[in-house]
Amino acid sequence: MGIEVSYAATAGKWLALVTAVWVQAISGNNYTFANYSDALKTLMNLTQLELNNLSVAKDVGKAFGLLAGISFDRIPTPVILLIGSVEGLVGYGAQWLVVSEKIKPFAYWQMCIFLCMGGNSSTWMNTAVLVTCIRNFRRNRGPVSGILKGYVGLSTAIFTDLCTALFNDNSSSFLLMLAIVPLAVCLIAVFFLRETPPAATVGEEEEENKYFTVFNVVAVVVALYLLGYDFIPSISEAFSLAFSIILIVLLASPLAIPVYSYIKSWKMNLSKTESDVEEQVVEPLLENQLESNAAEDKKEEEVVAESTVTVVEVKRRRVLGEEHTIFESLKTADFWILFVSFLCGVGTGLAVMNNMGQIGLALGYADVSIFVSLMSIWGFFGRIISGSVSEYFIKKAGTPRPLWNAASQIIMAVGYMLMALAVPGCLYIGSIVVGICYGVRLAITVPTASELFGLKYYGLIYNILVLNLPLGSFLFSGLLAGYLYDTQATPTAGGGNTCVGAHCYRLVFIIMAISCLVGFCLDIVLSLRTKNIYAKIYRNRMAKKPLSESGNQ
Repeated sequence: MGIEVSYAATAGKWLALVTAVWVQAISGNNYTFANYSDALKTLMNLTQLELNNLSVAKDVGKAFGLLAGISFDRIPTPVILLIGSVEGLVGYGAQWLVVSEKIKPFAYWQMCIFLCMGGNSSTWMNTAVLVTCIRNFRRNRGPVSGILKGYVGLSTAIFTDLCTALFNDNSSSFLLMLAIVPLAVCLIAVFFLRETPPAATVGEEEEENKYFTVFNVVAVVVALYLLGYDFIPSISEAFSLAFSIILIVLLASPLAIPVYSYIKSWKMNLSKTESDVEEQVVEPLLENQLESNAAEDKKEEEVVAESTVTVVEVKRRRVLGEEHTIFESLKTADFWILFVSFLCGVGTGLAVMNNMGQIGLALGYADVSIFVSLMSIWGFFGRIISGSVSEYFIKKAGTPRPLWNAASQIIMAVGYMLMALAVPGCLYIGSIVVGICYGVRLAITVPTASELFGLKYYGLIYNILVLNLPLGSFLFSGLLAGYLYDTQATPTAGGGNTCVGAHCYRLVFIIMAISCLVGFCLDIVLSLRTKNIYAKIYRNRMAKKPLSESGNQ
């Protein structure tokens, strides 16, 4: 029975990651506002400031992610998934009823509530997935963060391209997908997303790296497949249907990993059984005695350790890399440096995503879906590459992870200046740059927070950092972009207003570029302050590696 549990648990870890990938692939609905914002603006006769405040309401839903963080260790993971998916069904379902004109538009404040519910729904799903998988793969936090956050980036393109292929960019059909698909996927995930023991040896860690490579390859294929579809000029109905079927098959293909892991573990355990039977018969009493002695020694060590920790905690504060409580984390300068630098990156990036519909129209593009898709796909590359690359350099040289955030801030500032100058093709360049850098920020910050403040209260710490999304949306999208756009816009006959020309968002882009430079400085400071903890992580891994390898020989 014990052997059966062993290979089932091994496969279960990877099956949990596969279902986590599926959940992330449909939980980026918070970034799709540009696909239906123009329909809301027209139906409700909104000004740009009013429309942007709707997008802020959507992002304010992220603030209530604190509830998910607080609840994570108190209620089962399946319940957390169901809460998020049902809330999304209500939030996006109400918007679908309005956009499809099945009912008259709700009052403005009521629409704010429904958008808030839709935005909050993803926080429950993301918390369940990220915390579970970071704990399952704690020795490979960068790659697993990159994979999961990468699929969140792809989810916008997945929804957008499927809607284009199946429903010809119909806004109401798009919202119906946002309401129903996450619920269906979460109903599957509730059976498989579970915490499992992390890798205990270097051999297991290396095996994880091989499987992560397969996940990355599949994800890149999906991204390139979506990117290729975006640049096909005219598509037939049969081709669109074939595209959709192949995309679903590609998303399902990682299932081969847990199947392979299960078969491999089963064969290994079967061969071990034959050799272990003899040892268990020859020296059962000796083994029992050794186990008893080891248990007693361990118990004594734990008692001594507990008393030592108690004494030490009285005399000093927590240091980076140790388990922090929420209040201990909030008292550190490092947390707030990370928080503000995160705001500068994701706040400005989110403003571009929320306003892409109007930015595109201002620059003369009638259809902005390609830019929404480009941000999503290149955001995926930013997330998946930065997660793996940052992990590689930690293991090879102890390079502080925040340095990659600093690099992304500089590149993002350059992208904003190009869009401010309205150079030819600036929206294509800007979509790619913003997508990549926004993705890097999300993928790097997730494991960084766990490394600096520990995993015990990680669910809540992560959701406190995610407060940057509603805060950044309010500052950069609601106030900055909405107000400055309206000062340049002219009223339209049917209500609302419009602005055409590069001047509509020029000052917005300049201010956001300056914000990114501030974020760059903060990330450099954090890199210097955390270099010792990453050097310690590097030394610990180098010290354990030879011992583990020699033990396996």
